[in-house]
Amino acid sequence: MNKFVRSFLIAIAILFTVSFIFSFFTATSGPAPKNVSIGTLATDISAGKVKSITVNGSDLKVGLSDGSSAVSQKETETGVVETLRSLGVSSTSLAAVNITVENQSGFNYWMSIIVPPLLTILAMAVLFWLIFRQAKNGANQAFSFGKVNIRLFSSDKDKVTFKDVAGLKEAKEELTEVVDFLKHPQKFLEIGARIPRGVLLVGPPGTGKTLLARAVAGESNVPFFHISASEFVEMFVGVGASRVRDLFQTAKKAAPSIIFIDEIDAVGRERGSGLGGGHDEREQTLNQILVEMDGFDRDTNVIVVAATNRPDILDSALLRPGRFDRRVVLDAPDINDREEILKIHLKGKKLDKSVEPRTVAVRTPGFSGADLANLVNEAAILAARKNQKVVLQQDLLDSIEKVMLGPERRGRAISQKEKEVTAYHEAGHALVAAMLKDADPVHKVSIISRGIAGGYTLKLPLEEHRLRTRSQFLADLAVSFGGYIAEMTVFGDVTTGSSSDIRNATETAKEMVTNYGMSELGPRTFGRTEGMVFLGREISAEKDYSDEVGNKIDEAVNNFVKKTFDAAKGIIVKNKKALDKIAQVLMEKETLEKDDFYAIVKSFGLKPISIKI
Repeated sequence: MNKFVRSFLIAIAILFTVSFIFSFFTATSGPAPKNVSIGTLATDISAGKVKSITVNGSDLKVGLSDGSSAVSQKETETGVVETLRSLGVSSTSLAAVNITVENQSGFNYWMSIIVPPLLTILAMAVLFWLIFRQAKNGANQAFSFGKVNIRLFSSDKDKVTFKDVAGLKEAKEELTEVVDFLKHPQKFLEIGARIPRGVLLVGPPGTGKTLLARAVAGESNVPFFHISASEFVEMFVGVGASRVRDLFQTAKKAAPSIIFIDEIDAVGRERGSGLGGGHDEREQTLNQILVEMDGFDRDTNVIVVAATNRPDILDSALLRPGRFDRRVVLDAPDINDREEILKIHLKGKKLDKSVEPRTVAVRTPGFSGADLANLVNEAAILAARKNQKVVLQQDLLDSIEKVMLGPERRGRAISQKEKEVTAYHEAGHALVAAMLKDADPVHKVSIISRGIAGGYTLKLPLEEHRLRTRSQFLADLAVSFGGYIAEMTVFGDVTTGSSSDIRNATETAKEMVTNYGMSELGPRTFGRTEGMVFLGREISAEKDYSDEVGNKIDEAVNNFVKKTFDAAKGIIVKNKKALDKIAQVLMEKETLEKDDFYAIVKSFGLKPISIKI
């Protein structure tokens, strides 16, 4: 109904537009002539006031002696002279008037006859055309509902190669073989080798899965079809399967080609989990993907590349040989990879000579490629906000904290008491970290609010490490309690600022007991979450231990918490003067960099210790 009303209004608008244009043809210039009756005209002729009369059908154009004009009308059947004589005008008076008769054959005459019905016909034609077009589009949409909305990257401006992907050396080496398949398929077919059906890219968000898939297409110089798995699934049953068929048919026509399915876990979850029946639309879509991958001809040069950060929930049928033959793991970049990624993203930016990507790479452990790209962009924005011509090293370092914690909130109203509590809280964290051998070094301490944090203590490892020891976890627990203990020791009370520290410490202690086997309960795990996945999260864990063991788990968790709490408290109480000094400097400067902080610690002759539990 809305489309019909809109079409009708468009037709009316066209009608009025054409009428407005036509009015220019019939409009006359100058002031409009006055309209007089035929009797008044006869009187004026007898009085000698009329100079000329132009007759056009029943219309009379009258030229008066004073130079003005008028219009009048007569009967259609009788002539103008006969009409005037019947009104008493003498022949002498008529002879003084110049009477001219015009034929009704001019442009305006024919336009006045043709245009009105033509406009009506035109308006009706436009109206029906719009209605039928809407109906046709609706029919086309009904027939194209099962068509897939894929994006094709094949132009030079979209081309990405392995040179544009920093790091990921092992992943690129694994995918080089796939590139060779696409470039020289006959070499492998002649020897009897089977072209791989699919490649599964596994890694945390932002590690470059999509970029690497596009690099494979760029290196192979083949069409690259990109789609998200969520676009297959609709509320109507069978649409997802139809779109899968359309996707593979399109890719086969463009072969050799690459199909990239992002976030394949949206449709590739383990079947039979009890979430939806056997006719679930998601499962039908997955079944169609499995059939299409099995249905490739032996010489079909189409490779499916899929990406996910949840490989643990994928259906086993997807991962078997013959479908996704290869699994390529993309880890978070190490320090060398981060440096290379930063160099790529720094291209095109106006940089100061002091900028050192290595220094930034050291301060960004755990950052993904996407995080580093965001970091560089934030640094450029920060430099532009300061009206600088180039990006400085400090802009990059400041953007690290902005990406991690949020923007500075210097304008936030804070009382002197809250500022003092925040200074002692952060000083407690920093002091405990400096006094423990297994804690990461402190790089920066600040009481400037960022995001939701009132202050922060930035700790960074000296070197990259993939594994964490029990001693490192214990040190982290003790550092988490440093702020809480400092508040309690100095003010005799605690604030809500320690809530996240306590929560994180409790979760870490629980993980040490239930997942890592680091407690006296021995090397085993407690609790299973298999088959309990809903919307990507575990909603509950299956209890695979007795109530008695459950009590022991609670005791082990409490033991970790209590022992590390006592260790941190001992450090704070014993080194109260150092705590006061750090807090005092923080209140004055608001920020302490690494060198300044450790200069204070060394001035008290403090030596790091280890926690023994």
